[in-house]
Amino acid sequence: MSSIAAVRGVLPEHVHTQEEITSVMAEVVLGGQQHRRAVMERLHRSAMVGTRHLALPLAAYRDLDGFGAANDVFIDVGTALGARAVGEALAAAGLVPADVDMIMSVSVTGMAAPSLDARLVPRLGLRPDVKRVPVFGLGCVAGAAGVARLHDYLVGHPDEVAVLLSVELCSLTLQRDDTSMANLVASGLFGDGAAAVVMVGERRAMAMGLDAAGHRPTVLDSRSRFYPDTERVMGWDIGGSGLRIVLDATVPDVVEKYLRDDVDAFLADHRLTVADVDTWVAHPGGPKVLQAMTRALDLGDDALAVTWQSLAEVGNLSSSSVLHVLERTLASGTQTPGMPGMMMAMGPGFCAELVLVRW
Repeated sequence: MSSIAAVRGVLPEHVHTQEEITSVMAEVVLGGQQHRRAVMERLHRSAMVGTRHLALPLAAYRDLDGFGAANDVFIDVGTALGARAVGEALAAAGLVPADVDMIMSVSVTGMAAPSLDARLVPRLGLRPDVKRVPVFGLGCVAGAAGVARLHDYLVGHPDEVAVLLSVELCSLTLQRDDTSMANLVASGLFGDGAAAVVMVGERRAMAMGLDAAGHRPTVLDSRSRFYPDTERVMGWDIGGSGLRIVLDATVPDVVEKYLRDDVDAFLADHRLTVADVDTWVAHPGGPKVLQAMTRALDLGDDALAVTWQSLAEVGNLSSSSVLHVLERTLASGTQTPGMPGMMMAMGPGFCAELVLVRW
């Protein structure tokens, strides 16, 4: 087993209402096709997002042109946010940067070589022998998948400390003059943010006394699922203008078709059922996705309340989102000690990651 010692989400300082963002994005995205503005406004309202945090001041998006310029901002702002997230998570866990044995960084909204985790080694004072695993391309699923992969590592290294860093600056991927439905939806749904999770192996957890600390969940197992013929359901087309979103309207249908069977099979391997799960930590993929999750799993109206709240307050933060939801869930203190919980997210592939925890 492994334990989650701390989770911290951080957000950029620039925060705006959905209406303010829609006004500027209509100029940037629609260009000379302002006759599409009513469609964009309708899609932004239906996202059920109230406010979002952005990497840049809102007005700066009018002049941000080209993949190179946007990626430079990703590296600058992403490194700063990442440093905050990791520093705060380590402090919350009662650890220091020199304690970290492995760090995994995930993102799908920018590229860096050296990677963001490498840039944090001197900035935070991580050890020069720290093991680094930068991951690109998992998208929204990477928050849950990252926790699962850290768990896999710590099962084999029970005395060690591992950190997951997620940085997603979705606003920097905005495509000018792209009036496709996918781009219009994305411009109203996605926000910017970062998160870090500190996890420790079983023997390290015992040495730290985490079992007695309360609200420090133990990861028991994970399950990955890749769905057939879904490669064009979600992802990026990468070209001269940068990252152009692929987002098919069938995402909720895929969720409703496959999720319940996967969850049932995973829980059955641990002699559990959906009814046994005390708390659900779900990625806020959007209103239709959350509704599909609720229907597929036959959940009560309030089962995903924390996820809905996160969507309304910060939008979909890609891989960082489920980690923000996890932090909010732990802060609520409403979990029943010893009961099972489930973290779940989905992303490009199309794929899903399920993580079983014990509160």
